[in-house]
Amino acid sequence: MSALAVAPQTSDVGRAVLGHLAEQIASANRLLEAVLRQGAATRRQDIDEVLVCLTEIQGETERRSVLEQQRTALLVGAAGMLARQPHEVTLDALISLMTPAEGNAARERSSELRGLLAEIQREHHVNRALMRQELAFLDHLVRTFTADEQPAYRPPAHQGAPQVSTQRLHALDLRA
Repeated sequence: MSALAVAPQTSDVGRAVLGHLAEQIASANRLLEAVLRQGAATRRQDIDEVLVCLTEIQGETERRSVLEQQRTALLVGAAGMLARQPHEVTLDALISLMTPAEGNAARERSSELRGLLAEIQREHHVNRALMRQELAFLDHLVRTFTADEQPAYRPPAHQGAPQVSTQRLHALDLRA
């Protein structure tokens, strides 16, 4: 028998790692889709859709915490095989436990996952900036339509005492 005929086509570690990376990529794709839809909804000022997307993002974040637990279990198992501590297990160390084809696939999937996570982070930062901008505009409107110069949503100085304003507000003052 030749060495090629004896060499395994797959390994237990390879199947587990590749399966886990596939789940991570699918999760990251769902998260990216929700983040992109949230950004579009924010630009349209579609509050209902923003909230739907936020719920989806929270749900996917919870699912990702389960994936992180699975990742930790994979690292602990590989650490035992490699006689290392789990925090010392790198992708290269995992690949040493796989067939060459699995190792190449793991590198590709890992690279794809890193790219998706970087894109999610960028889009999330854009969304946060958009939301801050929208909230700043809302705060400006609330201040414009309140008689006092205090920040919006601040409790009155005297609880129970009605606040009477003598200042008149003109949304559009056409007087000459």
